[in-house]
Amino acid sequence: MVGVNPEPKTNPVVGVAPDPDSAAINVLIVGVGGQGVLLASQILSEVALQAGFDVKKSEVHGMAQRGGVVTSHVRFGSRVYSPLIPERRADVILAFERAEALRWVHELKPGGSLIVNDHKLIPPIAVDTQYVYPDDALSKLKEKVKKLNIVSAAEISEKLGNPRLANTVLLGALSKTLDVDEAIWREVISRRVPKGTVDANLKAFEEGRRE
Repeated sequence: MVGVNPEPKTNPVVGVAPDPDSAAINVLIVGVGGQGVLLASQILSEVALQAGFDVKKSEVHGMAQRGGVVTSHVRFGSRVYSPLIPERRADVILAFERAEALRWVHELKPGGSLIVNDHKLIPPIAVDTQYVYPDDALSKLKEKVKKLNIVSAAEISEKLGNPRLANTVLLGALSKTLDVDEAIWREVISRRVPKGTVDANLKAFEEGRRE
């Protein structure tokens, strides 16, 4: 993996043209409360900082503990002024759940990449609403996105013995789209995950990079 210049002149997202309005890289992370979206965004932000970038992060998680929708905007580059990703300018969307990927796919820029966990999780709050889960979410995503990576993160984490490792599997898949030294990812993950889970999380990260 090629290292990153602290003041990159090109967009480090593999295969994605630079944003004409900004040199910032925009990663939108979406999911349901309890899936580890916020920890994933914290790890990504710290990875970008360690790589020498200016980083801004914004989160919406008011209903996270109730199983509501959780989103996090992470932007990094040589200089970033706003923590919010402009409309339809996400270079990468990392979705922890199928339906959430479909809900937010419109925010992906032309040529952007979508990484989605092949997992169905109906939010508990949907019980009291008229919410209808889109069972054809993946087929619709295939029609909308050319750069689509469907990751069996839930299945992989179950095989590793801990379903909570799914977010680290997804970070592994995300790391392949960003030109940041793998060693930085591994160091930050080792420092940020709970004690006693470092080896398992690093294994999950490696599995994600194979997806």
